[in-house]
Amino acid sequence: MSMGKILVADDDRNIAELLRLYLEKEGYTVSVAGDGEEALARFSADSPDMVLLDIMMPKRDGIDVLCQLRRQGNRLPVLLLTAK
Repeated sequence: MSMGKILVADDDRNIAELLRLYLEKEGYTVSVAGDGEEALARFSADSPDMVLLDIMMPKRDGIDVLCQLRRQGNRLPVLLLTAK
């Protein structure tokens, strides 16, 4: 039984895969995006309950993605990840 859907958006494939594995082990359904444009597309397609969002990504950074989600009226939880 799935506990919820989480979108992991991170351009570092190793980090994204590690997060996916741990979250799936805990019962979450996880989708992964490798850049900001893909994150927005995955968000629309998958309707996640939460987003783990890297700040520094190609095409659109995480802050821009978050702003776009909020402009669309989405108030779901977003956890920002950064190497800064």
